[in-house]
Amino acid sequence: MSKLKNKVCIITGAAQGIGLATALKFAQEGATVVVCDIKAEAVDAAVVQCLEAGAASGGRAEGFVVDVTDRAQIDAMVLTVKERHNRIDVLVNNAGITKDARLIKMTEAQFDAVIDVNLRGVFNCAQAVADTMIAQGSGVILNASSVVGIYGNFGQTNYAATKFGVIGFTKTWSRELGPKGIRVNAVAPGFIDTPILSTMPEKVVAQMRGEVPLGRLGRPEEIANVYAFLASDEASYVNGAVLEVAGGLTV
Repeated sequence: MSKLKNKVCIITGAAQGIGLATALKFAQEGATVVVCDIKAEAVDAAVVQCLEAGAASGGRAEGFVVDVTDRAQIDAMVLTVKERHNRIDVLVNNAGITKDARLIKMTEAQFDAVIDVNLRGVFNCAQAVADTMIAQGSGVILNASSVVGIYGNFGQTNYAATKFGVIGFTKTWSRELGPKGIRVNAVAPGFIDTPILSTMPEKVVAQMRGEVPLGRLGRPEEIANVYAFLASDEASYVNGAVLEVAGGLTV
């Protein structure tokens, strides 16, 4: 039996990297995947891949061009999903950006942009689906944190603040929404081999790899597998957790 059969699952930032891997995994597990991202062509391509991935399990997919900082766009997407499917079972708050700089060099624009997407965007999406989940008496909200949101990182004042903040959201919402039948958890990935790493010098990537006890970077699919578990009924008693998926990086 597929883990997420007939579950309606909204995933933000779903057109590449961890988000795309998660969308594909959910489709393979029989979910109806709502692919949300900011680029129309990338959304369309991801929907096609999800339909292919879900062919054997009955997984379905549809796409929306959504900027998580634009509340009106989010509300319109959520309303459409609810009208089409009469429910929303899972939200994966995956969308995020980086604009790194040391404290003394960071501009207000860099700080504000990351806070807006990584923190306000998570708030926007969770608040938009909460009423529906409360009304149906069930739901799962999964938030993308990071090991940086537990331990901090050089040159990432803005990013670390958002990922620490997402953990705060997770702990708070698990208390508020748990009695309503809604589980809220966070995943804290370590160094994952995503398109973001292609912008880094190989020397830096090699150093990152060397810091991981498993001796390699993580794969997006390995994070997607954890999201699929947490979204499923197999994790029915997991609430308010922050699951570190980092190959032992922080041991």
